Amino acid sequence: MERKSPVFTAFVYVCAILLAAMILAPLGWLFVMSISPAADLAAKPLRWWPQAADFSRYAQLLSTAENSAGAAFTASLRNSLEVAGMATLAAVVLAVPAGWAVSRTPAVGWSLSMVIATYMLPPVALSVPLYMGLSYLGLLNNVFGLALIYLTILAPFTTWLMKSGFDSIPREIEAAAMIDGAGLLQTWRIITLPLAAPVVATSALFAVLLAWDEFFYALLFTSDQRAKTLTVAIADLAGGRVSDYGLIATAGVLAALPPVLIGLVMQRALISGLTSGGVKG
Repeated sequence: MERKSPVFTAFVYVCAILLAAMILAPLGWLFVMSISPAADLAAKPLRWWPQAADFSRYAQLLSTAENSAGAAFTASLRNSLEVAGMATLAAVVLAVPAGWAVSRTPAVGWSLSMVIATYMLPPVALSVPLYMGLSYLGLLNNVFGLALIYLTILAPFTTWLMKSGFDSIPREIEAAAMIDGAGLLQTWRIITLPLAAPVVATSALFAVLLAWDEFFYALLFTSDQRAKTLTVAIADLAGGRVSDYGLIATAGVLAALPPVLIGLVMQRALISGLTSGGVKG
């Protein structure tokens, strides 16, 4: 058995700790800001920990009192969940057959490359035609209309990920099932989709994150609490002349919780999906 040098092991642990600190330090400071009184945030020198923790901002943002900051925040949270959920579900449903078709028919791979090329365009270049299209359909300031816009962003990305996942599944397995009498749909259900499940989960997770964090189109195509998402609601908190930075930080902490929880639940599938195809026998 190969023995590792203690120095190398210590180096690996130090690098891991530094990487974790770089990732977690901004999140930790965001939480500290959310529980710090306004006086502590403006104090010089800066106080790295509040003298008295203040959790009142959380109660304020989670309040459902009419015409309050909490009502606007909870409405935007619900809108973000609906938009991200609808867009992700539709993107995965489209990406699974599309990714399989491109993987198994390389001759049509150029079509996916052409669609991916649309990512080279800046979002502002597409804003006018998209706005006119939503206006014509009567879907401005509508969660379904925003989900439809997000679908145009997520579908090519998830299809590309799904293609990579299907590429790692040997075609011979599917061919053997069909020789034994299984139809295409039966082969999918019994063999292909179970093997591709980690990649499907990974694609869905990244799609949720993209839809959850999108700001530009949400700002353009929404105007009130009926469709505003969290990113726009947080920007509204910072839009006044005097901003409560602690309240903005609290909104950031609450907005980060759903994707973090989803990531923790899907951690095993995410790791399997990211490493899928890394080793071929």
